[in-house]
Amino acid sequence: MARNWYDSVVPEDAAAPPREIDVTVAHPARVYDYWLGGKDNFAADRAAAEEVLRVKPEIRDNVRANRGFLARAVRFLAEEAGIDQFLDIGTGIPTASNTHEVAQAARPGARVVYVDNDPIVLAHARALLTGTSGPTAFIDTDLRDSDAILAAAAKTLDFGRPVAVMLIAVLHLVPDEDGPWSLVARLMDAVPSGSYLVLSHPARDVATDKSAQAAHRYNQHVAAPMRRRTRDEVAGFFDGLNLVDPGIVQMHQWRPTGQEKAAPSSGYAAMARKP
Repeated sequence: MARNWYDSVVPEDAAAPPREIDVTVAHPARVYDYWLGGKDNFAADRAAAEEVLRVKPEIRDNVRANRGFLARAVRFLAEEAGIDQFLDIGTGIPTASNTHEVAQAARPGARVVYVDNDPIVLAHARALLTGTSGPTAFIDTDLRDSDAILAAAAKTLDFGRPVAVMLIAVLHLVPDEDGPWSLVARLMDAVPSGSYLVLSHPARDVATDKSAQAAHRYNQHVAAPMRRRTRDEVAGFFDGLNLVDPGIVQMHQWRPTGQEKAAPSSGYAAMARKP
């Protein structure tokens, strides 16, 4: 039986974590895991997550809406758009309905490359690489290093055919001075016509007061500060691409199914095709 990559359990606080993991500093992937109800987090992560929950308890609905968008987007790409190659940057700690699971359920030979720089995510990836129906790889690097990402991904993906570039709830960790729009442009320049960009991003102009308070609390306690952005700023990531209906919307509004809870989400989601 194929093993899901989330079947691997990272030790609790009482056990010795891998040497390279600093459990005294909150990390975005582990804070996010806590909000999703996961167990791959430590005391510092839980404390930071609770600080944000005090001012914005609906953050749990937001992160669930983000996961729902991820699954719907990958399903659309694999089943309707004919995409069988996925570059998922900023993977995070897995839960259910991860990119490879959704894509390979529709297309068993789908190729998936994950990118993240958290050692806990890497620990899970070891299980991921032994339990998939199609070629799957993990790149341990920062999303800002697009050259390294593309070079390593080319060992698994065929950049002569369309690729879905997935940037799900990760670009808010790239400050303006690091050029997130240029980063996305470089990635999309490297993939051919017919490729897709899939992106979600926390909003600065939705639920503005609570969002600002939540971002402030987060940035006080988490190692990598976040930068919420407006709809216009998010639209800039899609320059030169053709948006797929319904365009740039709140995450819960992107092609929801009847079974999903339509909880409002203070974040944007969109998909676009490279002409």
